[in-house]
Amino acid sequence: MNWKRWLCAAAITIATAGPGGADNWPDRTITMVVPFAPGGVYDTLGRVYAAALSDILGHQVIVENVPGAGSMTGATRVARADPDGYQILFGGESPNGQAQLLHKMPPYDAATDFTPVALVAQQPLILTARAGIPAASLSEFIAYVKANQASMQYGSPGTGTGSHLACALFDVAIGVQVTHVPYRGLGPAMQDLLAGRIDYMCPTITTAKAQIESHQIQAPAVLGRERSPALPDIATAQEQGLKDLVAYGWNAIFLPKGTPAPIVNKLNAAVLAAMDKPAVQQRVRELGASLPPPDHRTPQYLQAFVVSEMKIWSGAVKAAGITAE
Repeated sequence: MNWKRWLCAAAITIATAGPGGADNWPDRTITMVVPFAPGGVYDTLGRVYAAALSDILGHQVIVENVPGAGSMTGATRVARADPDGYQILFGGESPNGQAQLLHKMPPYDAATDFTPVALVAQQPLILTARAGIPAASLSEFIAYVKANQASMQYGSPGTGTGSHLACALFDVAIGVQVTHVPYRGLGPAMQDLLAGRIDYMCPTITTAKAQIESHQIQAPAVLGRERSPALPDIATAQEQGLKDLVAYGWNAIFLPKGTPAPIVNKLNAAVLAAMDKPAVQQRVRELGASLPPPDHRTPQYLQAFVVSEMKIWSGAVKAAGITAE
């Protein structure tokens, strides 16, 4: 045997077998990195899956919130971690589909620097507006924005987040330029929307559901392809004429690049088992999200999905001239 090939084979054997190797994974605590601050749907969903995976894998999966740089701080940490299965990224549309598009030299490539495991949840975003705007439909809201764009502002939980880019996509779709106001989280942005200090925002449905149902804010359109079971009376933007306006929040589990296939396969199987738990299914529904269909739960699907998301949002970022630098 060629000595270089022998060394390579030996290295793989050491990495994937014996104590601490892939065949025995996991044999200690696993850290799930959530790249946002505690609270909110993103963090809550991460904790739902961490608890379920702890039971299934037989070792604790602890959540560590690592916010910063529009979700890129936490994602970068996992991208640079040892590929041994003990650092998991609870990722999504921002760290794995959008944030890097705002940087000329991003710290990682979302399409190549992670090992995809499984898509675990999706929910459409929703266009919301302050209560004082005289608009009973999306068409009336669009007319109002076009007439008042110079004095209007929209908010988001931060530059480059899914909420920011969804509203930017809306502005591009209707041909306006409205000032963006970034906040440190959805909570402060929602408070200013309720107070009338900003005019609209594009949060997850769960974040805005209570305020919409109590008529504290308006909801001109759901930004999904179909109406949301959480708010079935609100029509989609597509139904109301904006055919290209679709924006989803989604979550998925990733490992560092180069993680051995046995670990990826075992974690994928554990995630699928978690999705089959009635308690997980109920909690996901309560949060206004939905589970992906069975054929969308593979590592291969998630890899293709990430690439497609980056293509979709790169066009919106360029058209709106958004940058984090």
